[in-house]
Amino acid sequence: MRWIVPGLVAALLLASPVAKGEEPAFSTSILFPFEKKHNHASCVVELADGSLLATWYTGSGERKSDDVRIVGARLKKGATAWGPVFEMADTPGYPDCNPSVFVGQDKALWLFWPTILDHRWEGALLKFARAEDGTGEGTPRWTREGVIHITPVKFEDDIQSSLKTVTAEERAKHKAEVDELESRAKDLIYQRLGWMPRVRPIVLPSGRWLLPLYTDTYSMSLVAISDDQGATWQTSRPMIGFGNIQPSLVRKKDGTIVAFMRENGPRQKIRLSTSKDEGQTWSVVTESSLPNPGAGVDAILLASGAWAIIYNDLTDGRHSLAISLSDDEGATWPITRHVESHAKKDGSYHYPSILQDSDGAIHVTYTNGGKPEGSTIQHARLNEAWIRQGDPTPKR
Repeated sequence: MRWIVPGLVAALLLASPVAKGEEPAFSTSILFPFEKKHNHASCVVELADGSLLATWYTGSGERKSDDVRIVGARLKKGATAWGPVFEMADTPGYPDCNPSVFVGQDKALWLFWPTILDHRWEGALLKFARAEDGTGEGTPRWTREGVIHITPVKFEDDIQSSLKTVTAEERAKHKAEVDELESRAKDLIYQRLGWMPRVRPIVLPSGRWLLPLYTDTYSMSLVAISDDQGATWQTSRPMIGFGNIQPSLVRKKDGTIVAFMRENGPRQKIRLSTSKDEGQTWSVVTESSLPNPGAGVDAILLASGAWAIIYNDLTDGRHSLAISLSDDEGATWPITRHVESHAKKDGSYHYPSILQDSDGAIHVTYTNGGKPEGSTIQHARLNEAWIRQGDPTPKR
């Protein structure tokens, strides 16, 4: 049920613990003027002083353009305008893509991203940088940088298991990718390169970090696991099922972790996998009820206990960007409101990042592009009461 009648909206507003005394609020702005560059894959985080840091990659293209680098901008607590754009990371002569930014328990700032070695996603090398204090002005002062080596265990066996889940439709529509998946199953270089982040890690009650990763080489996902706040890493078993990439993780009250993933095949639904052992192993991938046109998603647990997911609620195109709420830990998503809703010819709004800050405000950053004037990163600030209103009834 995507649209709700006004009476049900009112009931939900009364029932919601965050909606009592909270007026619906929504505002939006761009981080910088539209420009003739490719600005993509933003990720936003709250820093220790309550300010926001957004990061994304920019350049003349993506993996094939050597001028692509990671940049960022800051929004000071209480401010309405974002500060100037500054460089976060750049490997001269190589594209740097898909940044994920994260604040650990000790308030240190982490940046995870892939450097593309051979102009193919399969050649991604996963890197990190750490700053003791991410607050302040401009580029963080990185005090530690390096590579995270992803070493899947029993990966060939898992690839064979994944091949068994490939449907006839998937084989027909993605024959080249499926054939490559099979032929590369034993290749250690392909197993250990190509892993990329998309959204922030999550921290479990045990203190364990789970960094969601995916590879286009095998069209599969897994997580990098750290039990010592990023000092060392191990690799989970993969999420079995062709066409699941770019996972976003949310933890249930019983400890089950749910991965919501971009569809990278013909199913046109957000993909799902679960872990009951703190991210070490994952269930065979299924699909949700939510549509997906092959575009990034992000999901979070709100302070109220509700889950929020932001995604392109389409099966074709990226001209509609929606937030849906679940009050039953992702079993159903009865409330939806649109951050963007346009005709297909009027732009593309995609690759969202979502967080709730310490004051309860919800922030979303996403690419605003597909326009003659170029692209920018858009920021929307809203609250749960605004989402629970649902979309306004169309005028007749």
